[in-house]
Amino acid sequence: MAEMMMKVLCVVVAFMVVSAPYTMAITCDDVVNKLTPCANYLKKGGAVSAACCKGVKGLHAAAKSTPDRKTACVCMKEAYKSNPGIKPENALVLPKKCAVNIPYKISLKTDCSKVK
Repeated sequence: MAEMMMKVLCVVVAFMVVSAPYTMAITCDDVVNKLTPCANYLKKGGAVSAACCKGVKGLHAAAKSTPDRKTACVCMKEAYKSNPGIKPENALVLPKKCAVNIPYKISLKTDCSKVK
Protein backbone atom coordinates (compact mmCIF):
# COMPACT_ATOMS: atom_id res chain seq x y z
CA MET A 1 0.00 0.00 0.00
CA ALA A 2 2.77 2.44 0.91
CA GLU A 3 4.55 1.70 -2.36
CA MET A 4 1.38 2.48 -4.33
CA MET A 5 0.90 5.77 -2.46
CA MET A 6 4.51 6.72 -3.19
CA LYS A 7 3.97 6.07 -6.92
CA VAL A 8 0.79 8.17 -6.94
CA LEU A 9 2.57 10.96 -5.08
CA CYS A 10 5.44 10.89 -7.60
CA VAL A 11 3.00 11.13 -10.51
CA VAL A 12 1.18 14.06 -8.89
CA VAL A 13 4.44 15.91 -8.18
CA ALA A 14 5.69 15.26 -11.72
CA PHE A 15 2.43 16.59 -13.15
CA MET A 16 2.68 19.72 -11.01
CA VAL A 17 6.27 20.37 -12.13
CA VAL A 18 5.44 19.86 -15.81
CA SER A 19 2.22 21.88 -15.77
CA ALA A 20 3.41 24.79 -13.61
CA PRO A 21 4.85 26.90 -16.45
CA TYR A 22 1.60 26.61 -18.35
CA THR A 23 -0.71 27.55 -15.51
CA MET A 24 1.15 30.70 -14.55
CA ALA A 25 0.17 32.83 -17.55
CA ILE A 26 0.07 36.52 -16.75
CA THR A 27 -3.34 38.23 -16.65
CA CYS A 28 -4.52 41.82 -16.87
CA ASP A 29 -5.36 41.63 -13.18
CA ASP A 30 -1.71 40.78 -12.51
CA VAL A 31 -0.57 43.76 -14.56
CA VAL A 32 -2.97 46.17 -12.86
CA ASN A 33 -2.14 44.87 -9.38
CA LYS A 34 1.59 45.21 -9.98
CA LEU A 35 1.31 48.71 -11.42
CA THR A 36 -1.32 50.20 -9.09
CA PRO A 37 1.37 51.56 -6.74
CA CYS A 38 2.67 53.56 -9.73
CA ALA A 39 -0.56 55.51 -10.31
CA ASN A 40 0.59 58.60 -8.43
CA TYR A 41 3.91 58.75 -10.30
CA LEU A 42 2.25 58.10 -13.67
CA LYS A 43 -0.16 61.00 -13.15
CA LYS A 44 1.95 63.51 -11.23
CA GLY A 45 5.58 62.57 -11.79
CA GLY A 46 8.14 63.18 -9.06
CA ALA A 47 9.87 60.39 -7.19
CA VAL A 48 9.03 56.79 -7.99
CA SER A 49 8.05 54.89 -4.85
CA ALA A 50 9.75 51.68 -3.75
CA ALA A 51 6.36 49.93 -3.98
CA CYS A 52 6.00 51.07 -7.60
CA CYS A 53 9.44 49.75 -8.55
CA LYS A 54 8.73 46.52 -6.73
CA GLY A 55 5.62 46.11 -8.88
CA VAL A 56 7.47 47.01 -12.10
CA LYS A 57 10.22 44.51 -11.29
CA GLY A 58 7.66 41.87 -10.32
CA LEU A 59 5.79 42.36 -13.58
CA HIS A 60 9.02 42.15 -15.55
CA ALA A 61 9.95 38.92 -13.77
CA ALA A 62 6.48 37.44 -14.32
CA ALA A 63 6.44 38.20 -18.06
CA LYS A 64 8.95 35.51 -19.01
CA SER A 65 7.47 34.32 -22.30
CA THR A 66 6.57 36.19 -25.47
CA PRO A 67 2.82 35.58 -24.90
CA ASP A 68 3.16 36.96 -21.37
CA ARG A 69 4.99 40.06 -22.62
CA LYS A 70 2.34 40.62 -25.30
CA THR A 71 -0.41 40.24 -22.71
CA ALA A 72 1.35 42.69 -20.39
CA CYS A 73 1.72 45.16 -23.26
CA VAL A 74 -1.97 44.97 -24.20
CA CYS A 75 -3.05 45.23 -20.56
CA MET A 76 -0.82 48.25 -19.95
CA LYS A 77 -2.31 49.99 -22.98
CA GLU A 78 -5.84 49.22 -21.78
CA ALA A 79 -5.04 50.49 -18.29
CA TYR A 80 -3.45 53.57 -19.85
CA LYS A 81 -6.63 54.30 -21.84
CA SER A 82 -8.95 53.76 -18.88
CA ASN A 83 -7.00 56.01 -16.50
CA PRO A 84 -7.18 59.60 -17.69
CA GLY A 85 -4.41 61.80 -16.45
CA ILE A 86 -1.50 59.44 -17.03
CA LYS A 87 1.33 61.46 -18.52
CA PRO A 88 2.91 59.67 -21.49
CA GLU A 89 6.38 60.89 -20.59
CA ASN A 90 6.10 59.38 -17.10
CA ALA A 91 4.98 56.02 -18.47
CA LEU A 92 7.80 56.04 -20.99
CA VAL A 93 10.59 56.46 -18.42
CA LEU A 94 9.11 54.34 -15.62
CA PRO A 95 10.99 51.11 -16.45
CA LYS A 96 14.32 52.96 -16.57
CA LYS A 97 13.62 54.70 -13.26
CA CYS A 98 13.07 51.26 -11.74
CA ALA A 99 16.23 49.82 -13.36
CA VAL A 100 14.23 47.51 -15.62
CA ASN A 101 14.96 47.04 -19.30
CA ILE A 102 11.95 46.09 -21.42
CA PRO A 103 12.17 45.52 -25.18
CA TYR A 104 9.42 48.01 -26.09
CA LYS A 105 8.19 51.46 -25.14
CA ILE A 106 5.22 51.92 -22.83
CA SER A 107 3.06 53.99 -25.14
CA LEU A 108 -0.38 53.95 -26.69
CA LYS A 109 1.43 53.80 -30.04
CA THR A 110 3.24 50.52 -29.23
CA ASP A 111 2.20 47.63 -31.47
CA CYS A 112 1.87 44.83 -28.93
CA SER A 113 1.65 42.19 -31.66
CA LYS A 114 5.33 42.87 -32.41
CA VAL A 115 6.52 42.47 -28.81
CA LYS A 116 8.89 39.52 -28.43
